Amino acid sequence: MPDGYDVVVIGAGIVGAACAYACARRGLSVAVLERGGLVSGATGSGEGNLLISDKSPGPELALALLSNRLWQDLDAELSDRYGDFELERKGGLMVTRTDTGLAALTDFAAGQAADGVTVEPVGADRLRELEPEITEGLAGGVFYPQDMQLMPARAAVVLLAAARDAGARVRLRTEVTALRRDSTGRVTGVVTAAGVVGAGQVVNAAGAWAGQIAGFAGAAVPVTPRRGFILVTEPAPPLVRHKVYAADYLDNVASGDSDLQSSAVVEGTPSGTILIGATRELVGFDPTPNPEAIRRLAYGAVSLFPVLARIRIMRLYHGFRPFSPDHLPVIGADPRAPGLVHAHGHEGAGIGLAPATGELVAQVVSGEQPELDLGPFSPTRFASGEEVVADVAA
Repeated sequence: MPDGYDVVVIGAGIVGAACAYACARRGLSVAVLERGGLVSGATGSGEGNLLISDKSPGPELALALLSNRLWQDLDAELSDRYGDFELERKGGLMVTRTDTGLAALTDFAAGQAADGVTVEPVGADRLRELEPEITEGLAGGVFYPQDMQLMPARAAVVLLAAARDAGARVRLRTEVTALRRDSTGRVTGVVTAAGVVGAGQVVNAAGAWAGQIAGFAGAAVPVTPRRGFILVTEPAPPLVRHKVYAADYLDNVASGDSDLQSSAVVEGTPSGTILIGATRELVGFDPTPNPEAIRRLAYGAVSLFPVLARIRIMRLYHGFRPFSPDHLPVIGADPRAPGLVHAHGHEGAGIGLAPATGELVAQVVSGEQPELDLGPFSPTRFASGEEVVADVAA
């Protein structure tokens, strides 16, 4: 692989692919280096959620709204040439069992609406109009028509193909073992088993491994793996029309607890299978199935859709989300290591937030004014990377 790229992107998951495409389409020379095979990380283990509904008002919601528009633009721009990545504009339905929970959910949605989110309160009497098979006894919920879903592995492949056609080079099974730095401390490339790859700037889109990459430059960030399991059913007749999940999912996402967190999330796919989530655990890169997590997934799904008790589980898989302690991604240039740009820490929202992240990174790399304020996503916002990592591990 020749030396001297404008940009080297570390990681070929959905975020890395989005960064590569956004940079390449600007005419920059780009190399993408991936430690494993194609979509071998969290991208290949995700549900494909493109969510507005679970974002609180603030910087992540702004990022999600931008990404929501960009995903639709990318679908229109790329699908004819590279194939459909199953973008479904089906909306999301958040439900709750109690009147108290419904009041809290309604207040949450009102705050989102003030920031530009389309929300539709749904009373208990209307739930079955949206989801005929949903359980009885729920207090109500909120419908979010902007929520979408896609096939994440396919979307990553499409973005990488488009990046390659714009001149990018993609190298799989090429692990970065160090970052090259000059005498001033500037990052000037990466080191792999095959040699050094020079670059004007290096984008760290390594997902759950991003903390290790940042550490090569002495620019610690407290991003660690957070394991999650998903159940996949056998193909079934259409039973679940939207993404449906319990309101306690919001607390589950926002929790920094290292113990098992779970909430009921159910959605169908174009192939007829039904995806069941969601769990979260801070257990490092341990791939061992957790029987309690699996039990909670199955119970949560049946509690929302009793008809699923008759549907068989076909398989179970897991992934490692890149967890950031304050639940915001890390995006932008790192002043501690000039030449290093971060694009990670999205945890379970990486697929949804990928195109906005890619655009912002490309704007930084190209010297453009970023479309959003990157201050809340700064890699230096943590008081001490080492101390936060120790706190998370503890």
